[in-house]
Amino acid sequence: MAPLNRLRGRWSLPALVVLVALVGAIVVWTRQGDDPAPVSTREAVIDVPESPDSDRTVQIDTTLYLPERTPAPAILLPHGFGGSKASVADQATELARRGFTVLAYSARGFGRSTGQIALNSLDHEVRDAQKLLDWLATRAEVMTDGAGDPKVGVTGGSYGGALALSLAGVDPRVDTIAPVITWNDLGQALLPNAAGADGVQTSTPAAGAFADDGVFKRSWAGIFFSAGLSGADGTNPGREASEPGDDDDDDQAANNAAAAVTAPPQQQGDGRPAGPVNGACGRFQADVCAAYTEVATTGKAGPQTLEVLRRASPSAVTNKITQPTLLVQGEQDTLFGLDQADANARQIAANGAKVKVVWYAGGHDGGSPGPELRGQIADWMAFHLEGEGSDPGTEFEYTVVGAFRSSGAPALRNVVAPGYPGLDGSTATERQDIELSNREQTVVNPAGGNPASVSSLPGLGSVVASSSSLSSRLSIDMPGQAAVFQSEPQTAQTLLTGASTVRLRVAAVPGQPVPAEGAVLFVKLYDADANGVRTLPGSAVSPVRVANLPADGTPVDVTVTLPGAVRPVEADHRLQLVVSTTDMAYANATTPTAYRISLASPALSVPVVAGVNATSEVPTAALWGIAIVLIICVIAAVVAWFRRRLTADVDPSLESVPLVIENLTKSYPGGLTAVKDLSFRVEHGQVLGLLGPNGAGKTTTLRMLMGLIQPTEGGIRVFGHRVSPGAPVLSRIGSFVEGSGFLPHLSGAENLRLYWAATGRPLPQAHIEEALEIAGLGNAVHRRVRTYSQGMRQRLAIAQAMLGLPDLLVLDEPTNGLDPPQIHQMREVLRRYAAAGRTVLVSSHLLAEVEQTCTHVVVMHKGSLVAAGPVDEIATGGGEASFKVDRPDEAATVLRGLSGVHDVHVDGEQVHASLNGTPRASALQALVAAGVAVDQAGPRRRLEDAFLELVGE
Repeated sequence: MAPLNRLRGRWSLPALVVLVALVGAIVVWTRQGDDPAPVSTREAVIDVPESPDSDRTVQIDTTLYLPERTPAPAILLPHGFGGSKASVADQATELARRGFTVLAYSARGFGRSTGQIALNSLDHEVRDAQKLLDWLATRAEVMTDGAGDPKVGVTGGSYGGALALSLAGVDPRVDTIAPVITWNDLGQALLPNAAGADGVQTSTPAAGAFADDGVFKRSWAGIFFSAGLSGADGTNPGREASEPGDDDDDDQAANNAAAAVTAPPQQQGDGRPAGPVNGACGRFQADVCAAYTEVATTGKAGPQTLEVLRRASPSAVTNKITQPTLLVQGEQDTLFGLDQADANARQIAANGAKVKVVWYAGGHDGGSPGPELRGQIADWMAFHLEGEGSDPGTEFEYTVVGAFRSSGAPALRNVVAPGYPGLDGSTATERQDIELSNREQTVVNPAGGNPASVSSLPGLGSVVASSSSLSSRLSIDMPGQAAVFQSEPQTAQTLLTGASTVRLRVAAVPGQPVPAEGAVLFVKLYDADANGVRTLPGSAVSPVRVANLPADGTPVDVTVTLPGAVRPVEADHRLQLVVSTTDMAYANATTPTAYRISLASPALSVPVVAGVNATSEVPTAALWGIAIVLIICVIAAVVAWFRRRLTADVDPSLESVPLVIENLTKSYPGGLTAVKDLSFRVEHGQVLGLLGPNGAGKTTTLRMLMGLIQPTEGGIRVFGHRVSPGAPVLSRIGSFVEGSGFLPHLSGAENLRLYWAATGRPLPQAHIEEALEIAGLGNAVHRRVRTYSQGMRQRLAIAQAMLGLPDLLVLDEPTNGLDPPQIHQMREVLRRYAAAGRTVLVSSHLLAEVEQTCTHVVVMHKGSLVAAGPVDEIATGGGEASFKVDRPDEAATVLRGLSGVHDVHVDGEQVHASLNGTPRASALQALVAAGVAVDQAGPRRRLEDAFLELVGE
């Protein structure tokens, strides 16, 4: 074997160098050709009618982005509210590099485009987009489906996303759309009412109540209107949302936050002054300006305002959308929540259209799509415009935001479900009922609605989303204004996925005024950890208006749909439902009054959408490199397997012997020898105690036995197989060496099942119930390990070692932390285990326990074997015996007369003698024959005495 080892040493280092060089060459090769494809641009101003019946025109400022090869499919790329074509320049360039001809433009009233803002009206902005399609159909750089029909997809965020939906609903030339963080019903987005008297639709995960007579979303609407007055891009998320796999450092997190705060009031180069250009109405059409003025001053929307908002809503035409649709919505969005995307999905799927829904960890409060999600949108366009790539399908994807890392960036993972639940007759969303406390509480609405509770900071939400400290401290519920209903701590993680619902009971306090406009309340759902720190998912709140509330105190029951969110509610966390009378982001009721709040049903219905964790796609070039590396690894594994087979060392004559240690030596640099020439053998049914003072080499021996370290010389055989790191025979050993680690948030039983699952062996082979019975934990095995005492943890560790009922059980100090009854029980456990034909090896410093528990002992001192054999033989190695008799002097005379017996002396009622090979039974028989009554006879020494003598103490 020595020549073979030298041969391995000679070729291992050169082979490693060659392998590293090969991998480096592959990495360099896969990175070649990564230079971005060239993109050219063409500026154009396109005239469109000011209105359907007008002979006047509006000039739309556009930029055409051309890929390296044309003609190519086209993408129309509208911008967000308050932006211009410059806002989407980077995305347009990115799409052009993917091979699309991209038309970016400034919508009427924005950038250099003329005209007034009509909020994506079907008669204005949507008709403008149709004219742009006409223009694209004339371009030689654009592929067409026929005369006047360009092959075109539409994608855009927020304002641009709504344009994509509305355009697809009125113009069949659009081949596919991918709207991002946009609305379905602008009236419900800006004046939401989450209360429904007769229940709500719950088949899909995030369906909203969409009830009439909503509560004005004052802060966001003001930001929205201000963007139209001045041209400031106030609704732009301002940064990219984090994605799974991102590794933001502190500087990057700071830069993201800074970007969210310091977004420029106007895109550079748009040629328009920053500020109002048409008095109090700015760039808005008169009807839009009047609509905002009405709701901003009264908090209510009249029929004309509702009609303006309806014309600006894709919901007016979603029943006509049949194109493949990718809906991307943000989980951090207090402007356009997940309920808006849910409504779009339901309405479009009802037409038989292909619909895919993606929720990501961004939105108006969390950031725009990152590069991976933008790539997914481009892939959608490539497949549905050119048939390029694999079918994106209709799977439902959402992002789970975990704890914040030390850098300040959150830990993220994507989850993929087979489809969006509840669409077009598919299986409805699973819902779990979580019981809340239900004590009636009285809340006060302050005069003027001030001071108000705080749930979010519209326009600055991305700063909050990027800060772990702010995200847990922003929400403030004013004392006396909020009723709180709380669940018990969760016993397992609940992955909330969508909009929860709850039945609320509201009653006026007799004698208190009831506002004519009804009771206005704000309902939100917190995740509270074991320390009481609360997190409001998405910083979102559901406004509720309860009309016609009886003044006599008769209660009114309503079903409230909470904001759509994705939140992993961990074990030991509580769900906390808060009902407040005020919220800073909304138009609060101004009449001072009070309400009685309780739950009509204590059950909180929580949506849960099961899925699997997804991984990010890898570029094709990198895949080639990975494939080659994997091939090299497979070859190395095959070679290693053959080498392992060739070097397998089995002694057939020892296959029935549990443990044989031969000439075992372990030396360390510096001349330290921890174990030296150690040899002993353990047979079936033995309980062997490994004894020795500190530093004797016991733990080093056990570590070599478990394959954790390799011996310098000699070897260990378990059932004839030589032990080495990773040797298959190690699966026949159960061990508890140097402590055992458990997951504190799991129960003892769950820890054992998880440990066994990691072995890859079938669960029935674990014999978990038998191991737990042996451990004697009782019902405590179902409690979390963090509640265990040291003794309970010790017993659980021993049960873990016994999983699978191994043939050889190795325990290091198994009685540590156990009280006397538990030690006695452990003694019986080990004896029973060995009595079944198995073998137990115990290392312990409790000599009395070893003497009572073990059948055999091995005594080590300074790394060497000093004694080995049955406990009785070691303890009585000197042949000394003691006899308790009634006539000590006469007994001493009898013993002195026996052949070989010497050193006889009397000690009270005890007579001590060195039998020197004479059987103790013969000495006892002689005493009885002489008429001496013997009360007790036994060895004079204990194991402790023998041990101290052997180690020279």
